[in-house]
Amino acid sequence: MIPHSLTPPVPPAVAPRLSLVIPVYNEAGNILPVAEAAVPVLAALDPHFEFIFVNDGSTDATAAEIAHASSRWPQVRELRHATNLGQAAALLAGLRAARGELLLTMDGDGQNDPRDFPALLALVESGRCDLACGWRVNRHDSWLRRVMSRVANVIRGRVLDDRVHDSGCQLRVMRREVRDAFFPVTLMQSFVPALAVAAGFRVAEHAVTHHARQRGVAKYGLGNLWWRPAIAMVKLRLLLWRNRRRS
Repeated sequence: MIPHSLTPPVPPAVAPRLSLVIPVYNEAGNILPVAEAAVPVLAALDPHFEFIFVNDGSTDATAAEIAHASSRWPQVRELRHATNLGQAAALLAGLRAARGELLLTMDGDGQNDPRDFPALLALVESGRCDLACGWRVNRHDSWLRRVMSRVANVIRGRVLDDRVHDSGCQLRVMRREVRDAFFPVTLMQSFVPALAVAAGFRVAEHAVTHHARQRGVAKYGLGNLWWRPAIAMVKLRLLLWRNRRRS
């Protein structure tokens, strides 16, 4: 269910073919650079696109920067949560509000590169998969974050069989129907491939660029990188197992 605190944007008159969804929380300073990088890529792929920033209760100048972006590019819209509900809720709300045939996602911190979208889009449009996921082969994060992420990805892959190396990478392209496999669950943004595979969709991955964060601060501490994902993963594994038994 989309939270009642969500303020839906007014959709454009022409239905878009591509919808880019970016959840953001206190990313002032990153909004315009992210939009400036992504808009030309989307426009080159298809002139009919929409760009949705999901403002997850930001308390800084994020809303003002999104408004500025909307004044420059009419395709840019805002969905706003009155309070911070977390990245999973923001992502799910944005995907449900998106009207495109193909849904694209990325982080709003400037570390993902939208120039990787054409390669991911090609995987989906070729019929090879329903969900194409980015794989940050060369990550520009601290060594501790890289090591913890690598270990977590190995464990998660064995437990959930999601068939990707980097489930935390938010640079993705999917067919519209794939979003029906998603439901509210803790840290859903990291379990998108697993949910898609469990629903019978085909998942592929492609190496993508990863940049060092230039502005703002990371929103994830050690708890978000280790124990919280571990608990959420076990709960999701049990839930998927029960669902398979019922079906």
